[in-house]
Amino acid sequence: MDVTDRPVIGIFGAGKVGTALARLLVASGYDVLMAGSPRQTALDLLVSVVAPGARVASPDDLVAGSDVIIVAVPFGKAGTVPWADFGGRIVVDAMNYWPPVDGHIADIDADERSTSEINAARNPLARVVKSLNHLGYHEMEDDAMDPGSPLRRALAVVGDDAEARAVVARIIDDIGFDAVDGGELANGRALEPGHPAFGRELSARELSGLLIPVGHLAA
Repeated sequence: MDVTDRPVIGIFGAGKVGTALARLLVASGYDVLMAGSPRQTALDLLVSVVAPGARVASPDDLVAGSDVIIVAVPFGKAGTVPWADFGGRIVVDAMNYWPPVDGHIADIDADERSTSEINAARNPLARVVKSLNHLGYHEMEDDAMDPGSPLRRALAVVGDDAEARAVVARIIDDIGFDAVDGGELANGRALEPGHPAFGRELSARELSGLLIPVGHLAA
């Protein structure tokens, strides 16, 4: 897809992060599909109440109907997402590894890669971008501002596919944040819990200084 197109967004995860993102995206004019946990009952009712305008879809239909897929499930549930079907798709990894929630996962603790690199390895054909993970769900709507606002918060996009980063950067700008291109996926470690950019309200210039600066993509 071209960076100038307005993509259909599919969100895996109908929890607090997924529904907050859905509200922002719908308000910004995006068509949004959502899939939740198989254990989540009355998902249609939940989404109609907390993310009106978004549409519930089966995992298969979400993958088939989405141009950009956001994975916003708990990190420990990442393996339940159909990564095998994501070949060629832009996939936003919005997850965080939280030992207090996920427990200590020995393989993750021992792995020197960023968690997004670990997830990307589930399907090397997926165009994985790390973003939307380094602010709280409760800040997403409160901190969104119009372009040019002097206090506009910046969010990073990192990934090995430059076009995929640009597509996600435009989405971030549309929902109310300045997008900072942080380069390759390995740089996503700076966005993880316990690292410099996580949970901080930063301008584009400040955030760029914590990443490998490749430019500010927001218009």
